[in-house]
Amino acid sequence: MPACVFCAIVAGEAQASVVLDEPDFLAFLDVRPLFHGHVLLVPREHVETLPDLPAGLRDGFLEAAQRIAVAVKDALGAQGSFVAMNNTVSQSVPHLHLHVVPRTKGDGLRGFFWPRTTYADGEADRVAASLRGALDS
Repeated sequence: MPACVFCAIVAGEAQASVVLDEPDFLAFLDVRPLFHGHVLLVPREHVETLPDLPAGLRDGFLEAAQRIAVAVKDALGAQGSFVAMNNTVSQSVPHLHLHVVPRTKGDGLRGFFWPRTTYADGEADRVAASLRGALDS
């Protein structure tokens, strides 16, 4: 089985634009975001799907997701957010991850055919720093 890229990010062996770094969870920008500020929240422990998440981590996971949802509004001026996760089907990395995507009315996100974008050089770090600031306040 190939190594888990999210475990490598958690271990500091792979680069990521981190927005939340806590004992049980790590959140970082998606490298292929739907919109700038698209965050992935993962448990540090390798857990493949939501049903596998230990009971002791459930409340903290959702609480971190709530804080990130507020941060994308406060830091990026989004009107709201789209929060979702896949379990096995369409799960591109077999490590539980929750998507928090900033949303604005008329942003073009429709159905399940979502446009992907990229960050310009240095832009991901600026967006991540902005989100970190919102999470720290």
